Amino acid sequence: MTSQTYRPPTPDQIGRAPKVLLHDHLDGGLRPGTIIELAREAGYEALPEHESDKLGLWFREAADSGSLERYLETFAHTCAVMQTRDALVRVAAECAEDLAADGVVYAEVRYAPEQHLEAGLTLEEVVEAVNEGFREGERRARADGNRIRVGALLTAMRHAARALEIAELANSYRDSGVVGFDIAGAEAGFPPTRHLDAFEYLKRENNHFTIHAGEAFGLPSIWQALQWCGADRLGHGVRIIDDIEVAEDGSVELGRLAAYVRDKRVPLELCPSSNLQTGAATSIAEHPIGLLRKLHFRATVNTDNRLMSGTSMSREFELLVDAFAYTLDDMQWFTVNAMKSAFIPFDERLAMINDVIKPGYAELKSEWLFK
Repeated sequence: MTSQTYRPPTPDQIGRAPKVLLHDHLDGGLRPGTIIELAREAGYEALPEHESDKLGLWFREAADSGSLERYLETFAHTCAVMQTRDALVRVAAECAEDLAADGVVYAEVRYAPEQHLEAGLTLEEVVEAVNEGFREGERRARADGNRIRVGALLTAMRHAARALEIAELANSYRDSGVVGFDIAGAEAGFPPTRHLDAFEYLKRENNHFTIHAGEAFGLPSIWQALQWCGADRLGHGVRIIDDIEVAEDGSVELGRLAAYVRDKRVPLELCPSSNLQTGAATSIAEHPIGLLRKLHFRATVNTDNRLMSGTSMSREFELLVDAFAYTLDDMQWFTVNAMKSAFIPFDERLAMINDVIKPGYAELKSEWLFK
């Protein structure tokens, strides 16, 4: 019996395994109890439920519509309670704590500073509050025996006209906790090429950015994100499957865009549970991640919005293990892919892989020897 014999990892092992998260929204991961308390403090009276369990269930059901546009509506409530410095610090600190408790050792968490200005904060004050919260959350995690490093991605909204301003903001804080830039929001009708000035600026500044593309909209969105805008990663990118044909005999033919994405090792920030909710996939078992893994695309596993999907990194991996009979080796493959694709310096990524991730999985894979 060797480590190559199939053994499905247990939920306990999945929880303890080191994980890397590249696609997680700060305003999509609040604790329901925190939302209720912050709403009370802010005098926000529009919450649909006022008990923690019921509110968490409401978010999951409201997001379960199969429509990206309806899914995005749920964020009105979370953003409404994230308008003060103290609220942002608290939410960011709890985010880091929750991820660390789930075994995440490195995370890039994104948010749109322009959505947190209603109470008079400046863009800079928003960024500094969130950064403070992440550092506090890292400290609390260490005190609990968990290790995590969190970097921020500053997001511009596709339908707005502040992308260049947010890109400049991301660049000014690149040595103070902000690791890159993103655009998000409804894809249809708001192509990434509307924000070319922001992407050209970031490229001139040698900075990193990802683009939400290939989720609700298909191959043209992915093509524009890569070939017009120059994205380092694809936020979701699940619709690249539309450029892959599987014949009845099982043979696979890649279109030119899919071949380019694979050949160039473009990271795909795949979010299985979220994709089911927005209609980008019909089930976990039929999710394109299975084929993309077999074809050795640079696939990564992510949560997107932990509150709306009622999920965590451990839950995402549990679903994939059940659907595709993945092993700890598969989990390590996805995790190393994510760490390779992170926006921190190469030597730090390499150290995380060699000194944290691989030893963590090696220990887990050897446990059967001592039973």
